[in-house]
Amino acid sequence: MAAKDLIELWRDRLDADRRRAGDEGQDRPIVASEARHVYTIGGLHLYEFVLPAGVALTTDLPVSILPSDGTEPTEGIVLRQTGANAWVQVVDALGASLASVTLIPDLSGLLETSAQRLHQMTTKADAYNLGPAERLVPLLQSAQPGGLPGSASSSSVLTTVWLEDPSLRRHKLASLAMELIRANKRILLLSPDHLQADEVTGAIARTMKAGGLSYKMWISRYEMAITPHSAGVPLQELGFEAQMHQFYAKARAEKASLRKKYERFRELTPFLAYKGQKQKDLDEVRLLEWRLLTQLSEFQTKMASVKTTLADYENLPLLRRLSMQAVGKNVESLHQYQQLYEKQIGELTKELEIAKARIEELIPEAAVPRDMRPEFDELKEEIAKLGGTKKIRELLAAEEDTNRQAFIQNRRLVVATPLRVASDPLFSRVRFDVLIADEAPQIPAPALLAAAGLVRERIIVSGDPRELSTSRRWALNELEAPAAS
Repeated sequence: MAAKDLIELWRDRLDADRRRAGDEGQDRPIVASEARHVYTIGGLHLYEFVLPAGVALTTDLPVSILPSDGTEPTEGIVLRQTGANAWVQVVDALGASLASVTLIPDLSGLLETSAQRLHQMTTKADAYNLGPAERLVPLLQSAQPGGLPGSASSSSVLTTVWLEDPSLRRHKLASLAMELIRANKRILLLSPDHLQADEVTGAIARTMKAGGLSYKMWISRYEMAITPHSAGVPLQELGFEAQMHQFYAKARAEKASLRKKYERFRELTPFLAYKGQKQKDLDEVRLLEWRLLTQLSEFQTKMASVKTTLADYENLPLLRRLSMQAVGKNVESLHQYQQLYEKQIGELTKELEIAKARIEELIPEAAVPRDMRPEFDELKEEIAKLGGTKKIRELLAAEEDTNRQAFIQNRRLVVATPLRVASDPLFSRVRFDVLIADEAPQIPAPALLAAAGLVRERIIVSGDPRELSTSRRWALNELEAPAAS
């Protein structure tokens, strides 16, 4: 059987289960007697609900939440249930605690979106790669490992790690994941439920730390962590929402800083332009003052020469006086020169007084605070590096787009649960190089096939070989709605 045929069979079975869920009323409202806030990361909140006895919710089941206090309803995803306690990832905060909350499950919607994903895989051949999935078909049909129980097999496309000891399996997967990250491969790692996803995330992070790799840079846990720590690693900081919130918080801070610098630049630009014009006026007036002083000095020198000549005129030698008279310099003309020089000196003195008064006005108008010019030069240099004021205006005017797809594509190892991968629209738009299926016999076959369609190169399947004969998750003739964790 080809992968396409097997995918179509599972799609039809999911459609049948969806109709049966609707007919049997499996999406009936559930009243939780208590709701308690656990912690918040970014825009997501983890709440613990106390359910009535006998109620079991499917892992990754979407639910609508209607608070009893009349506040707006919100949406959530069931992450785990232990006894009567269910942990739900909620979009909008409900407060510290609530006495009563109504949960409306959407099992029909979960099955429908999973079936639609499988339908897309068979109808949109260009969007999905079924090559690696073909290698899963014999494994899913036989429900037996590729080699002997307790052994591992490997090929260029499909690698199986069948070991009874869970610690050995996790260590093997962690080593393989670190090798793939060093080879610059993008990895999608599936775990059957969120608790096991936390455990394998901690194991891989610890191995990477021991190997000298910064696990915070490479690992992303898609949903909120159930356990705060695993293998000594704080898991909350590895959450996809936490990483994205931190990234965009930093981006918003940088944008705010850029806006502040741009506004400061716009504030300083006209101010310094005004100061520059005043400085130019001041330089021109000072140049005029220098010219007036030069002329005044020349006339004062001439005036002094005339006075000296008049004072000594009677004592001058005859030939000197005759030569002076030959050029029109006699006592009468020297007095005329003296009057002319006095008049010009007076006019120049008045002009100098006006110039000096203007200089006194312009000095404070042209003065720039000592630290302002270096600040402006630094801002101008930064703005030039960013492409100029036009580019900065475009950056500041652009709406903040928390692009989850672009962000998740930059993560090297994404840890998620199978039903989230099969039903979340985000995963239909991203592709990976390698799929690692942790505890594969516990993963439903349709979810495993849906994840296999997202990888281009290789699939690694791991698990306990003894579970292959006891788990019914791969049995087509016994397919049921996913069981609660």
